[in-house]
Amino acid sequence: MRGITVTGIPEAITKCISDNQRFVLLTHIHPDGDALGSMFGLADVLESLGKEVFCFVEEPVSQLYAFLPGASRASCDLDALHDFARQVQDKTAVIALDSGDDNRLGKYKDELLAITSLMVIDHHKSHKEYGVCRWVEPSRSSTGEMVYELAMALGVEISYSCAFHLYVAICTDTGSFRFDSTHPRTFEIAAKLLEAGVNPAEISCKIYDNYSVVRLKLLQLVLATLTLYAADQIACIHVTPDMFVASGAAAQDIEGFIDYPRSLQTVKVAVFIKEVQPGNISVSLRAKGECDVAEIAKMFNGGGHRNAAGFRFADKNLAEVRTEVLSVLSQDLGVQLDKTVG
Repeated sequence: MRGITVTGIPEAITKCISDNQRFVLLTHIHPDGDALGSMFGLADVLESLGKEVFCFVEEPVSQLYAFLPGASRASCDLDALHDFARQVQDKTAVIALDSGDDNRLGKYKDELLAITSLMVIDHHKSHKEYGVCRWVEPSRSSTGEMVYELAMALGVEISYSCAFHLYVAICTDTGSFRFDSTHPRTFEIAAKLLEAGVNPAEISCKIYDNYSVVRLKLLQLVLATLTLYAADQIACIHVTPDMFVASGAAAQDIEGFIDYPRSLQTVKVAVFIKEVQPGNISVSLRAKGECDVAEIAKMFNGGGHRNAAGFRFADKNLAEVRTEVLSVLSQDLGVQLDKTVG
Protein backbone atom coordinates (compact mmCIF):
# COMPACT_ATOMS: atom_id res chain seq x y z
CA MET A 1 0.00 0.00 0.00
CA ARG A 2 1.32 3.39 -0.97
CA GLY A 3 1.96 5.46 2.15
CA ILE A 4 3.68 8.59 3.32
CA THR A 5 7.09 9.35 4.65
CA VAL A 6 6.66 10.97 8.06
CA THR A 7 9.64 12.91 9.33
CA GLY A 8 7.75 13.99 12.44
CA ILE A 9 6.86 17.40 13.76
CA PRO A 10 10.06 19.13 14.93
CA GLU A 11 10.07 19.80 18.65
CA ALA A 12 11.01 23.40 17.86
CA ILE A 13 7.61 23.88 16.18
CA THR A 14 5.59 22.68 19.17
CA LYS A 15 7.90 24.56 21.56
CA CYS A 16 7.45 27.72 19.50
CA ILE A 17 3.69 27.42 19.87
CA SER A 18 3.95 26.71 23.58
CA ASP A 19 6.37 29.55 24.33
CA ASN A 20 4.72 32.35 22.33
CA GLN A 21 1.47 34.24 22.72
CA ARG A 22 1.19 36.03 19.38
CA PHE A 23 1.57 34.57 15.90
CA VAL A 24 1.94 36.15 12.49
CA LEU A 25 0.92 33.66 9.80
CA LEU A 26 2.15 34.02 6.23
CA THR A 27 1.72 32.13 2.98
CA HIS A 28 2.85 32.46 -0.62
CA ILE A 29 1.81 35.12 -3.11
CA HIS A 30 -1.32 34.43 -5.19
CA PRO A 31 -2.48 31.97 -2.52
CA ASP A 32 -4.48 28.93 -3.57
CA GLY A 33 -6.87 26.81 -1.53
CA ASP A 34 -4.14 24.98 0.37
CA ALA A 35 -2.26 28.19 1.19
CA LEU A 36 -5.34 29.95 2.55
CA GLY A 37 -6.97 26.87 4.05
CA SER A 38 -3.86 25.86 5.97
CA MET A 39 -3.21 29.42 7.16
CA PHE A 40 -6.76 29.98 8.41
CA GLY A 41 -6.90 26.44 9.78
CA LEU A 42 -3.74 26.99 11.81
CA ALA A 43 -5.18 30.31 13.01
CA ASP A 44 -8.20 28.37 14.32
CA VAL A 45 -5.90 25.88 16.06
CA LEU A 46 -3.81 28.61 17.70
CA GLU A 47 -6.83 30.59 18.86
CA SER A 48 -8.29 27.48 20.44
CA LEU A 49 -5.11 27.45 22.56
CA GLY A 50 -5.75 31.04 23.65
CA LYS A 51 -3.20 32.56 21.26
CA GLU A 52 -3.57 35.78 19.26
CA VAL A 53 -3.14 35.55 15.49
CA PHE A 54 -2.51 37.95 12.59
CA CYS A 55 -2.97 36.49 9.08
CA PHE A 56 -1.01 38.51 6.53
CA VAL A 57 -1.50 38.37 2.76
CA GLU A 58 0.14 40.58 0.14
CA GLU A 59 -3.12 41.17 -1.73
CA PRO A 60 -6.81 40.72 -0.87
CA VAL A 61 -8.14 37.17 -0.85
CA SER A 62 -9.40 36.15 -4.29
CA GLN A 63 -13.16 36.10 -4.78
CA LEU A 64 -12.74 32.40 -5.54
CA TYR A 65 -11.96 31.87 -1.84
CA ALA A 66 -14.08 34.62 -0.32
CA PHE A 67 -16.36 31.86 1.02
CA LEU A 68 -13.71 30.75 3.52
CA PRO A 69 -14.72 31.68 7.08
CA GLY A 70 -11.25 33.14 7.66
CA ALA A 71 -11.19 35.29 4.53
CA SER A 72 -12.41 38.38 6.36
CA ARG A 73 -9.53 38.20 8.85
CA ALA A 74 -6.77 38.27 6.22
CA SER A 75 -4.97 41.62 6.24
CA CYS A 76 -2.75 43.35 3.66
CA ASP A 77 -1.86 46.09 6.16
CA LEU A 78 1.88 45.89 6.81
CA ASP A 79 1.76 48.68 9.41
CA ALA A 80 -0.94 46.83 11.34
CA LEU A 81 1.20 43.70 11.23
CA HIS A 82 4.19 45.55 12.71
CA ASP A 83 1.99 47.07 15.43
CA PHE A 84 0.67 43.60 16.28
CA ALA A 85 4.17 42.11 16.47
CA ARG A 86 5.66 44.98 18.52
CA GLN A 87 3.10 44.78 21.33
CA VAL A 88 4.63 41.60 22.73
CA GLN A 89 7.76 41.30 20.60
CA ASP A 90 9.53 38.74 22.76
CA LYS A 91 6.44 36.53 22.68
CA THR A 92 5.68 36.80 18.96
CA ALA A 93 6.46 34.13 16.37
CA VAL A 94 6.10 34.05 12.58
CA ILE A 95 5.04 30.91 10.73
CA ALA A 96 5.09 30.61 6.92
CA LEU A 97 2.80 27.98 5.43
CA ASP A 98 2.84 26.27 2.03
CA SER A 99 5.66 28.45 0.66
CA GLY A 100 8.50 26.39 -0.78
CA ASP A 101 10.78 29.39 -1.26
CA ASP A 102 11.15 32.61 0.74
CA ASN A 103 10.93 34.56 -2.54
CA ARG A 104 7.35 33.28 -2.76
CA LEU A 105 6.55 35.34 0.33
CA GLY A 106 6.30 38.32 -2.00
CA LYS A 107 7.51 41.89 -2.21
CA TYR A 108 7.54 42.35 1.58
CA LYS A 109 9.73 39.28 2.12
CA ASP A 110 12.65 41.10 3.75
CA GLU A 111 10.40 43.03 6.14
CA LEU A 112 8.51 39.87 7.06
CA LEU A 113 11.67 37.89 7.71
CA ALA A 114 13.02 40.69 9.91
CA ILE A 115 10.10 40.62 12.36
CA THR A 116 11.40 37.65 14.37
CA SER A 117 12.60 34.09 13.87
CA LEU A 118 10.60 32.31 11.18
CA MET A 119 9.14 28.80 11.33
CA VAL A 120 8.16 27.01 8.10
CA ILE A 121 5.50 24.35 7.46
CA ASP A 122 5.49 23.10 3.88
CA HIS A 123 5.06 20.06 1.63
CA HIS A 124 6.77 21.13 -1.61
CA LYS A 125 9.29 18.71 -3.10
CA SER A 126 11.40 21.59 -4.38
CA HIS A 127 11.48 23.34 -0.99
CA LYS A 128 14.41 25.76 -0.63
CA GLU A 129 15.59 25.98 2.95
CA TYR A 130 14.77 29.17 4.84
CA GLY A 131 13.68 30.02 8.36
CA VAL A 132 15.18 28.89 11.66
CA CYS A 133 13.04 25.75 11.83
CA ARG A 134 11.46 23.82 8.99
CA TRP A 135 8.86 21.08 8.99
CA VAL A 136 8.82 19.87 5.39
CA GLU A 137 7.16 16.64 4.26
CA PRO A 138 6.97 16.40 0.44
CA SER A 139 5.02 13.13 0.59
CA ARG A 140 2.08 14.92 2.21
CA SER A 141 -0.93 15.73 0.04
CA SER A 142 -1.11 19.30 1.28
CA THR A 143 0.03 21.68 3.97
CA GLY A 144 -3.52 21.50 5.29
CA GLU A 145 -2.96 17.83 6.06
CA MET A 146 0.14 18.75 8.07
CA VAL A 147 -1.78 21.37 10.05
CA TYR A 148 -4.27 18.67 11.02
CA GLU A 149 -1.42 16.48 12.30
CA LEU A 150 -0.06 19.45 14.25
CA ALA A 151 -3.46 20.06 15.83
CA MET A 152 -3.57 16.42 16.92
CA ALA A 153 -0.06 16.65 18.39
CA LEU A 154 -1.13 19.74 20.34
CA GLY A 155 -4.23 18.01 21.67
CA VAL A 156 -6.59 20.44 19.96
CA GLU A 157 -10.17 19.46 19.19
CA ILE A 158 -10.95 20.40 15.60
CA SER A 159 -13.67 23.05 15.40
CA TYR A 160 -16.08 23.31 12.47
CA SER A 161 -14.26 26.40 11.16
CA CYS A 162 -10.89 24.63 11.32
CA ALA A 163 -12.32 21.51 9.66
CA PHE A 164 -13.82 23.63 6.89
CA HIS A 165 -10.50 25.35 6.21
CA LEU A 166 -8.44 22.17 6.27
CA TYR A 167 -10.88 20.28 4.05
CA VAL A 168 -10.67 23.05 1.45
CA ALA A 169 -6.87 22.91 1.69
CA ILE A 170 -6.75 19.16 1.16
CA CYS A 171 -9.52 19.04 -1.45
CA THR A 172 -7.98 21.72 -3.68
CA ASP A 173 -4.39 20.50 -3.50
CA THR A 174 -5.35 16.91 -4.30
CA GLY A 175 -7.65 17.91 -7.16
CA SER A 176 -10.57 16.54 -5.16
CA PHE A 177 -8.53 13.46 -4.21
CA ARG A 178 -7.51 12.70 -7.83
CA PHE A 179 -3.76 13.39 -7.72
CA ASP A 180 -0.92 11.00 -6.91
CA SER A 181 -0.28 12.80 -3.63
CA THR A 182 -3.54 11.36 -2.26
CA HIS A 183 -2.82 8.48 0.12
CA PRO A 184 -4.73 6.50 2.79
CA ARG A 185 -3.92 9.03 5.52
CA THR A 186 -5.44 11.78 3.37
CA PHE A 187 -8.79 9.99 3.41
CA GLU A 188 -8.50 9.24 7.12
CA ILE A 189 -8.04 12.94 7.84
CA ALA A 190 -10.83 13.92 5.45
CA ALA A 191 -13.15 11.53 7.30
CA LYS A 192 -12.26 13.17 10.62
CA LEU A 193 -13.04 16.59 9.13
CA LEU A 194 -16.43 15.31 8.00
CA GLU A 195 -17.05 14.09 11.55
CA ALA A 196 -16.36 17.68 12.67
CA GLY A 197 -19.28 18.84 10.54
CA VAL A 198 -17.85 19.49 7.07
CA ASN A 199 -20.28 18.96 4.17
CA PRO A 200 -18.29 17.82 1.09
CA ALA A 201 -21.08 18.67 -1.34
CA GLU A 202 -21.35 22.21 0.03
CA ILE A 203 -17.61 22.81 -0.21
CA SER A 204 -17.35 21.29 -3.69
CA CYS A 205 -20.13 23.62 -4.83
CA LYS A 206 -18.34 26.64 -3.38
CA ILE A 207 -15.05 25.65 -5.02
CA TYR A 208 -16.20 24.44 -8.43
CA ASP A 209 -19.67 25.89 -9.06
CA ASN A 210 -19.11 29.48 -8.05
CA TYR A 211 -17.56 31.07 -11.14
CA SER A 212 -18.42 34.38 -12.80
CA VAL A 213 -19.56 35.02 -16.37
CA VAL A 214 -16.41 37.06 -17.07
CA ARG A 215 -14.29 34.06 -16.06
CA LEU A 216 -16.12 31.95 -18.65
CA LYS A 217 -15.49 34.61 -21.29
CA LEU A 218 -11.79 34.59 -20.44
CA LEU A 219 -11.70 30.79 -20.53
CA GLN A 220 -13.17 30.90 -24.04
CA LEU A 221 -10.33 33.17 -25.19
CA VAL A 222 -7.64 31.11 -23.48
CA LEU A 223 -8.85 27.75 -24.82
CA ALA A 224 -8.78 29.23 -28.32
CA THR A 225 -4.97 29.34 -27.93
CA LEU A 226 -4.72 25.59 -27.27
CA THR A 227 -1.90 24.02 -29.26
CA LEU A 228 -0.77 20.39 -29.13
CA TYR A 229 2.77 19.22 -29.77
CA ALA A 230 4.78 16.01 -29.83
CA ALA A 231 2.06 13.65 -31.04
CA ASP A 232 -0.43 15.37 -28.73
CA GLN A 233 1.65 14.66 -25.60
CA ILE A 234 2.28 18.34 -24.78
CA ALA A 235 -0.57 20.86 -24.61
CA CYS A 236 0.02 24.59 -24.36
CA ILE A 237 -2.33 27.49 -23.65
CA HIS A 238 -1.63 31.13 -22.85
CA VAL A 239 -3.25 34.30 -21.60
CA THR A 240 -2.29 37.89 -22.42
CA PRO A 241 -3.21 41.29 -20.97
CA ASP A 242 -5.58 42.06 -23.85
CA MET A 243 -7.63 38.97 -23.00
CA PHE A 244 -8.28 40.31 -19.51
CA VAL A 245 -9.42 43.60 -21.02
CA ALA A 246 -11.66 41.91 -23.59
CA SER A 247 -13.33 39.61 -21.06
CA GLY A 248 -13.44 41.92 -18.05
CA ALA A 249 -11.87 39.17 -15.95
CA ALA A 250 -9.05 39.48 -13.40
CA ALA A 251 -5.87 37.53 -12.70
CA GLN A 252 -7.60 35.50 -10.00
CA ASP A 253 -10.00 34.09 -12.60
CA ILE A 254 -7.38 31.94 -14.35
CA GLU A 255 -7.08 29.44 -11.51
CA GLY A 256 -7.96 25.98 -12.79
CA PHE A 257 -7.61 26.80 -16.50
CA ILE A 258 -4.64 24.47 -16.88
CA ASP A 259 -6.82 21.50 -15.90
CA TYR A 260 -8.54 21.66 -19.29
CA PRO A 261 -5.50 20.81 -21.46
CA ARG A 262 -4.27 18.43 -18.77
CA SER A 263 -7.50 16.45 -19.03
CA LEU A 264 -6.89 15.46 -22.66
CA GLN A 265 -6.32 11.72 -22.98
CA THR A 266 -2.99 11.86 -24.82
CA VAL A 267 -1.46 14.76 -22.91
CA LYS A 268 1.45 14.03 -20.56
CA VAL A 269 2.32 17.65 -19.76
CA ALA A 270 0.13 20.76 -19.89
CA VAL A 271 1.72 24.21 -20.09
CA PHE A 272 -0.02 27.47 -19.18
CA ILE A 273 1.93 30.64 -20.03
CA LYS A 274 0.48 33.63 -18.19
CA GLU A 275 1.24 37.23 -19.04
CA VAL A 276 -1.03 39.03 -16.62
CA GLN A 277 0.96 42.27 -16.77
CA PRO A 278 2.96 43.24 -19.88
CA GLY A 279 6.46 41.76 -19.69
CA ASN A 280 5.77 39.75 -16.51
CA ILE A 281 5.36 36.10 -17.46
CA SER A 282 4.78 33.04 -15.29
CA VAL A 283 4.48 29.43 -16.39
CA SER A 284 2.48 26.63 -14.79
CA LEU A 285 3.15 22.97 -15.59
CA ARG A 286 0.88 20.02 -14.87
CA ALA A 287 1.90 16.44 -15.59
CA LYS A 288 0.50 12.95 -15.77
CA GLY A 289 2.68 9.86 -15.66
CA GLU A 290 6.44 9.82 -15.29
CA CYS A 291 7.39 13.39 -16.20
CA ASP A 292 8.64 15.22 -13.09
CA VAL A 293 7.77 18.86 -13.74
CA ALA A 294 9.30 19.95 -10.42
CA GLU A 295 12.68 19.07 -11.94
CA ILE A 296 11.79 20.99 -15.11
CA ALA A 297 10.81 24.01 -13.01
CA LYS A 298 14.14 23.89 -11.17
CA MET A 299 15.90 24.48 -14.49
CA PHE A 300 14.09 27.83 -14.64
CA ASN A 301 14.66 28.67 -10.94
CA GLY A 302 11.15 27.59 -10.03
CA GLY A 303 9.73 24.67 -8.12
CA GLY A 304 6.70 22.76 -6.95
CA HIS A 305 5.58 19.15 -6.92
CA ARG A 306 6.24 16.20 -9.21
CA ASN A 307 2.98 16.74 -11.09
CA ALA A 308 2.47 20.48 -10.53
CA ALA A 309 5.14 23.17 -10.71
CA GLY A 310 5.84 26.68 -11.95
CA PHE A 311 8.36 29.44 -12.56
CA ARG A 312 8.65 33.04 -13.78
CA PHE A 313 10.35 35.13 -16.44
CA ALA A 314 10.98 38.86 -16.40
CA ASP A 315 13.25 39.24 -19.42
CA LYS A 316 11.55 37.34 -22.27
CA ASN A 317 8.41 37.73 -24.35
CA LEU A 318 5.67 35.13 -24.57
CA ALA A 319 6.89 33.58 -27.82
CA GLU A 320 10.43 33.20 -26.46
CA VAL A 321 9.15 31.61 -23.27
CA ARG A 322 6.99 29.15 -25.19
CA THR A 323 9.88 28.12 -27.45
CA GLU A 324 12.29 27.62 -24.54
CA VAL A 325 9.86 25.71 -22.32
CA LEU A 326 8.58 23.44 -25.08
CA SER A 327 12.14 22.63 -26.14
CA VAL A 328 13.06 21.51 -22.62
CA LEU A 329 9.86 19.49 -22.25
CA SER A 330 10.33 17.69 -25.57
CA GLN A 331 13.86 16.71 -24.55
CA ASP A 332 12.64 15.46 -21.18
CA LEU A 333 9.92 13.37 -22.80
CA GLY A 334 12.28 12.19 -25.55
CA VAL A 335 9.94 13.27 -28.34
CA GLN A 336 10.12 15.45 -31.44
CA LEU A 337 8.55 18.86 -30.94
CA ASP A 338 6.20 18.86 -33.92
CA LYS A 339 3.01 20.89 -33.73
CA THR A 340 0.08 18.53 -34.24
CA VAL A 341 -2.97 20.70 -33.51
CA GLY A 342 -3.43 24.45 -33.11
